[in-house]
Amino acid sequence: MASACGGGCPNPKPTPTGGKCPIDALKLGVCADVLANLLNLKLGSPPVQPCCSLINGLVDVEAAVCLCTAIKANILGINLNVPVSLSLLLNVCNQKLPSGFQCP
Repeated sequence: MASACGGGCPNPKPTPTGGKCPIDALKLGVCADVLANLLNLKLGSPPVQPCCSLINGLVDVEAAVCLCTAIKANILGINLNVPVSLSLLLNVCNQKLPSGFQCP
């Protein structure tokens, strides 16, 4: 098959995310309570298990992409600062925000 560019097309740059969310972002609604507890600085430990169990099997970049999708789509039902919220959720679930990562 011939290319419309005749072989001279620029290569698309790889996205810094390096991945897609392999889980249904709607399931991440369980992260809303965790985030609300973290942002309100309630005493005690928020119940992180339902949220973290969804993303703990993912590599950091996949977890970040999934949470970005949920935050930006307002699936969590709260108006949020995306970078701060993302970082808080990843940290509480023992995941790391990949260096230089920005929500797609």
